[in-house]
Amino acid sequence: MAITSKMHHDGVRAVTMDYPPVNALPVEGWFAISEALNEAGRDPDTRVVVLRAEGRGFNAGVDIKEMQATEGFNAILGANRGCYLAFKAIYECPVPVIAAVNGFCLGGGVGLAGSADIIIAGEDAYFGVPEVDRGALGAATHLSRLVPAHLLRTLYYTSRTITAQRLAELGSVAEVVPAGRLDAAAFALADEIAAKDTRVVRAAKEALNGIDPVDVVKNYRWEQGFTFELNLGGVADDLRDDFVASGHSTDK
Repeated sequence: MAITSKMHHDGVRAVTMDYPPVNALPVEGWFAISEALNEAGRDPDTRVVVLRAEGRGFNAGVDIKEMQATEGFNAILGANRGCYLAFKAIYECPVPVIAAVNGFCLGGGVGLAGSADIIIAGEDAYFGVPEVDRGALGAATHLSRLVPAHLLRTLYYTSRTITAQRLAELGSVAEVVPAGRLDAAAFALADEIAAKDTRVVRAAKEALNGIDPVDVVKNYRWEQGFTFELNLGGVADDLRDDFVASGHSTDK
């Protein structure tokens, strides 16, 4: 179980999540993503990052079982801080980040993909933020980068999922490809960007972040405040206990 970072070729770096069975990341995993992206941004030889995952899904959010097995608030504090830093590191990475999304992309997974510059998805990919069902809030900021405002509220209140194909129709997923071609498609797009002058692309990344209509980093931090309230009130524990007892690992 690990977050790995290695140069794939010609300035394209692959950061890979591999936490079987469903890539629900423990606290250490979120911090590891932050460290990997910050390191990639500092590396002058890195021109593009492809964020990808091994296994049957991109990311199932935080490891709720770890959270419920930990006494006190250390796990929720660690997960919230780790998610914040991971999303921030992707969004503020000085080079473009391409999320290659396979299978499910849920909760914190939407935070990861929604922080990226570009999303390439497999035909099997679907996205959702089931936070309301878990007694938490968060990643609405990132979901709002993928869907229009009223659809955002429908998806958020109901915990419904949305397919990659539908997001492609909305313009937020750049390409949907057969699952077996996902890596090839993501690295092909990365190669196209990496062939540009990295000085210009890095400047473009900073400029585009500067004209974003929403402060992604600040808005997500605002959401997290409500998550802390729900935890302190005991609401989140009740719903997470129900989730663990149900034996579910992902939502469809």
